[in-house]
Amino acid sequence: MLFTRDLRMRDHPALAEAVRTAKHVVPAFVIDNDLLANGFARPNRLAFLLDSLADLDGSLASRGGRLVVRRGNVVKESMRLASETEAGAIFASADVSAYASAREQRLRAACDSAGLHFRTFPGITVAPAGQLRPSSGGDHFRVFTPYWNCWRRAALRPLAPTPERVTLPPGLHPGRLSRLEELTQDTPSPDLLPGGEKAGQVRLAAWIRRGLASYAATLAADATSHLGPYLHFGCVSAREIVARLDGRAGAEAFLRQLCWRDFYHQVTAAFPAIAATDYRPRGDRWRGDRRRLAAWKAGRTGYPIVDAAMRQLAQEGFIPNRARLIAASFLVKDLQVDWRLGAAHFLDLLVDGDIANNSGNWQWVAGTGNDTRPNRIFNPTMQARRFDPAGAYVRQYVPELAGITDGRIHEPWRLGRSALRRLDYPGPIADHARAATRFRARPRSTN
Repeated sequence: MLFTRDLRMRDHPALAEAVRTAKHVVPAFVIDNDLLANGFARPNRLAFLLDSLADLDGSLASRGGRLVVRRGNVVKESMRLASETEAGAIFASADVSAYASAREQRLRAACDSAGLHFRTFPGITVAPAGQLRPSSGGDHFRVFTPYWNCWRRAALRPLAPTPERVTLPPGLHPGRLSRLEELTQDTPSPDLLPGGEKAGQVRLAAWIRRGLASYAATLAADATSHLGPYLHFGCVSAREIVARLDGRAGAEAFLRQLCWRDFYHQVTAAFPAIAATDYRPRGDRWRGDRRRLAAWKAGRTGYPIVDAAMRQLAQEGFIPNRARLIAASFLVKDLQVDWRLGAAHFLDLLVDGDIANNSGNWQWVAGTGNDTRPNRIFNPTMQARRFDPAGAYVRQYVPELAGITDGRIHEPWRLGRSALRRLDYPGPIADHARAATRFRARPRSTN
């Protein structure tokens, strides 16, 4: 049983079937040297991953098993383990990124050569990437609303039973889980969430009780689920969340976010180049303004809602979805910086950063993806007034503005230059109204 982005015991179709059909099961995770080498395994995700692996090992140990950890090439280490234990099959959860798909193909070919069965199962998303297809034809939905309508009507798989016992083959050494400093010399963000299924279940239960009803209404901390990292690493099953939320007051908005996640996974399965190539090319010529990009990364744009989002990202490795959209729109539409530069920065820091969601969201914001309104522009001040009306979000992450008590918290430039200097806060690096007019006036393809 090869774990990848499915680090849990509950509702795990591949694990449940492995335990059901085999006397001995080897729950394995391979620390992928290729991912370490190409820079995708960033310190925030590595720290969360190690937490999650330790938690999974503990859950397996309580059921008589252990997590068998190896490091190296995933295909080679998996095949070596299969040979050592005389396994007859390798089970895994299917994934959709170009890297994951290529790894799956290599593993399938290696199993075929060795005479082993290789089976993949759902478990990463609510609906598997290829399950829902447009009635008009085509291999995937290109627009969200028709997908959402289909997704809500779809018959979903039943929840998989949690194994009561996992039995390893005799004599197998589980190996040692690496320490963070052995995998990276970089330092993670200071306020990361703890990883693992137990932490994810605690957070899910608490948020259902306290935050679900007000979800998407504000950027306040208690209205944000913070489930993204647990979904990304599969510590919590997206399918289980649907089962627990469906029919509850306030659930519709969050179910739409889970559907967006599925939507981008099916787009990525059909268009694996989504991380680097425009899904809908429109002839854009982006800037590579490093000075403005650096100010955006540092949370020093002069727009408090944008700066709060970027500072939260650096501090916690996480920002709410609404804040992501506001910050991304500002970089692309106000500063006209290439969306790929913003997407790369998000991937550097986001604990829940994955190719499908991150690239899909950035392309949607840039107007090169699945948005049917490519000239959509988020007004940062209006968004701040709507989603942070009292300024609580800004005050939490931009403390130099905490003393502003009236409506100017979202427009501190109205205080004047001398006041901004005293606060050590910059004036706006772009005029939003002029930038929006300039962006909409650009010649673009409408295909």
